[in-house]
Amino acid sequence: MLLLTPVLVALVCILIVWIFKNTNRSIKKRKVESQARAETRPWMDEDLRDSSDLYQVEEDGDEWQESEETIDHIPFAHTRYSEEEMAKRSQEFYELLNQRRSVRFISNEQIPMEVIDNIIKAAGTAPSGAHTEPWTFVVVKDPDVKHRIREIIEEEEEINYRRRMGVRWVTDLKKLRTNWIKEYLDTAPVLILIFKQVHGFAANGKKKVHYYSEISVSISCGLLLAALQNAGLVTVTTSPLNCGPRLRVLLGRPTNEKLLLLLPVGYPSKEATVPNLKRKPLDQIMVTV
Repeated sequence: MLLLTPVLVALVCILIVWIFKNTNRSIKKRKVESQARAETRPWMDEDLRDSSDLYQVEEDGDEWQESEETIDHIPFAHTRYSEEEMAKRSQEFYELLNQRRSVRFISNEQIPMEVIDNIIKAAGTAPSGAHTEPWTFVVVKDPDVKHRIREIIEEEEEINYRRRMGVRWVTDLKKLRTNWIKEYLDTAPVLILIFKQVHGFAANGKKKVHYYSEISVSISCGLLLAALQNAGLVTVTTSPLNCGPRLRVLLGRPTNEKLLLLLPVGYPSKEATVPNLKRKPLDQIMVTV
């Protein structure tokens, strides 16, 4: 029996080594698979990765302003239409927005600033979490600033197309004939950069919580697109991936603001073309329960 002890020890040692090697192989395999999945997933702008929407107050309560504001409630003024008028207005509005297209060929013809003011005001009517209105619209008209924005975006976009976005994403974009060259950032008379405010500030300098800031600002962007279409202007929605921090510094925006969207705005150029795309029919986008 004593002679078996060294044999058992040897077997146990061999078993431990085998388990250790297989564990290492399994860990390495999972890392490779994880990296592969990361490369195929749609890539997200790191500047937008935050947990700003809910209850950061608990982490550093002394820095945050407790809300004590009271607001009077007033009677709601509402215009009610007949069913026929409702149907007519809804059809006309649909037909107007159905003409909206993403236009990458924009004229350098100037547009009235009053129109831009009204469009931004319309976007500012969007609902927001606890009525915090967590948006900042930066309107850029200066040619030198527009060109610097283009340089920053094209530099990062080339890296996005070549390395970050992955083969599948780049392939899906080929039909749209888009790449990292953004000439419209120079030619468009106006650039509108929409920033979400991760948090706000009270009059005493303390931070104010902004709830659901990204959802709120996204709704505002939808109204902005509708207002542009209503005014007879064109744009293309652009998400300058990985450009947020540099553009924020260029435009002198504070660190609590994160770039969500950039819109070049103007009239379409005479040679403008768009892909002949079709929208999904109603029965593919609506479910009635």
